[in-house]
Amino acid sequence: MTKQHYVTIKGTKDGLVLRLDDKCAYSDMIAELRNKVSENSLEGLAEVKVHIGNRFCNEEELKEIMNVVHESPHLRVSKIQSEVISIEECNRKVLEKQSETYIGIVRSGQVVNADGDLVVIGDVNPNGRVVAAGSIYILGRLKGIAHAGATGNEEAVIAASWLEATHLMIADKLETMTDELTILSEHPEMECAYIHPNGFIAIDRLQELRILRPNLSTFKGGS
Repeated sequence: MTKQHYVTIKGTKDGLVLRLDDKCAYSDMIAELRNKVSENSLEGLAEVKVHIGNRFCNEEELKEIMNVVHESPHLRVSKIQSEVISIEECNRKVLEKQSETYIGIVRSGQVVNADGDLVVIGDVNPNGRVVAAGSIYILGRLKGIAHAGATGNEEAVIAASWLEATHLMIADKLETMTDELTILSEHPEMECAYIHPNGFIAIDRLQELRILRPNLSTFKGGS
């Protein structure tokens, strides 16, 4: 009978990936992990990402996994990745998927907040502020301040029929609308702002959103 392996090691350009079986007994997995890291075939120092899958581990168990890996002088844990999320995190994600609609003008000094996506049917005047944990969609002129992904969602976007904002924020990234960005907004095409892979806020045509953020679409079916 072939022995089942509870721990697999894979080398990558960034170091090693340790995948721990999430269906076996915790004690069996730890025992095999200890045997794996004690092997003398490793040299130098390698960064290790540990994937624990769908196994729930408390703080003590996470510390034990890290300490077992560190029993080898050649291994250092850089990250422990889990597919399990807390109830609080789950509730936050549910809220971020919901959308709220505001109809009217967001006037100077006014702040409109949303726990998920925010749809504004109307203009956002200068010094008006719209804030959302998800994305922001303005069916009108955005002349004030918009902060999407306010709880840290870097995939959030800001879209407007006419993008003339003074400040754009997505997650913790801030962009003050310079003359160069303002020029981009002087034509009548609807536009969107998003975090570019290089880490800055970029502006593009709204038509590009389906390519830039394909996961935003939840529509099923069609022909």
